[in-house]
Amino acid sequence: MASLLLVRYGELALKSPPVRREFESMLRRNILEQFVRDGITGRLRSDRGHLYVEVDDPETALRALRRVFGITSVSEVHEVETEPARIRDRLQELAEPRLVSGSRFAVRARRTGQHGFTSQELARDLGADLLARFADRRLSVDLDDPDVELFVEVRGPRTYLYFDRAEGPGGLPLGVAGRLVALVDGPRGALGAYLMMKRGCRVSLVVPPSGESYARETLARFDPRLRIAPASPDPAAWAGALGEVAEAAHADGIVLPIPVEEYPTERARWADRVVFSPTVGLTDAEVTERWQNVTALAA
Repeated sequence: MASLLLVRYGELALKSPPVRREFESMLRRNILEQFVRDGITGRLRSDRGHLYVEVDDPETALRALRRVFGITSVSEVHEVETEPARIRDRLQELAEPRLVSGSRFAVRARRTGQHGFTSQELARDLGADLLARFADRRLSVDLDDPDVELFVEVRGPRTYLYFDRAEGPGGLPLGVAGRLVALVDGPRGALGAYLMMKRGCRVSLVVPPSGESYARETLARFDPRLRIAPASPDPAAWAGALGEVAEAAHADGIVLPIPVEEYPTERARWADRVVFSPTVGLTDAEVTERWQNVTALAA
């Protein structure tokens, strides 16, 4: 039986209708590219602010979706009609194995559309029904620090029940901004490339041996079409390699891993291309911490 994943996206939903349609189309295309690379089959549908993905292998699909820029979070959900009795019965069925004796729980309800109840009323009633249904388990409601959270998202005639969210990278879909070339010689260069990819840029990489693992084992996970150009280990050759790749890729700019203490004395320019240094204000410790978060998403 196919499972259903609810995919949420953030800032692109705030764009004007024509821009939002373009960005959503690119987001769907990027999802399908990830699925093709990972051998995942699925079916997509959407409404405002959400995508719904039907898949046979939800665990593999969820890992792939967490690597798609533009997606803020993903949940495996259970879909029912928006009718209080149906929501109650299905929620109790799903919650039964999770609510062990003495559990503290919270029902989080959200609602979009016109209904005969508010979000607060729905959460209150569902919580009361759970207390009554499992009275022998000595459950309690704790909205601040629950052991179990039960999420109920009502969207018009359909309601989605779930228990957790897997974080995505957020940002904008790959391909909605310009083309860049980034030098990836270590974690600072890799993080700089990632941050520009997160803003929707297609980024080609120039990678000396010191950056190989960062590029191929992590960044390539976020872009199935990522172009990686090997470079000499000699830093003196990197500027030329960046210029050659920028010409071939018709890039609009160059991304450099310049730490704050070196900026702007070692800043370089290639023709009329803009030079970006998105990690310029970060210490090495901050770069390491942020890169660890990136690798966790790529896993």
